[in-house]
Amino acid sequence: QVDLVESGGGSVQPGGSLRLSCAASVNIFNFNVMAWFRQAPGKQRELVASINVGGRLSYADSVMGRFTISRDGAKKMVYLQMDSLKTKDTGIYYCRAQIVSRSYWGQGTQVTVSS
Repeated sequence: QVDLVESGGGSVQPGGSLRLSCAASVNIFNFNVMAWFRQAPGKQRELVASINVGGRLSYADSVMGRFTISRDGAKKMVYLQMDSLKTKDTGIYYCRAQIVSRSYWGQGTQVTVSS
């Protein structure tokens, strides 16, 4: 059983910051990739950032330079630091853990960026 629980979402003004957390019930190094996705209202879920087991980072162009993904293996946690937030960053943010062809998802946390 793999459980992922996101937290840290909320409402913030443009230009503000939030830090999302994803708590895993198992060792995160069991997975090939840990990632953050988001889904804006009326849009498809999209990849925001990922970190693979070797530590390689990847970001969507829309968040490059503003968001930072990191992890703490001892705490079984993955984080997403979001700075310089924009209204278009609004959406539900999901944590995903992937091993080979199998994926596990959290329940999501809402991020609203509005003035």
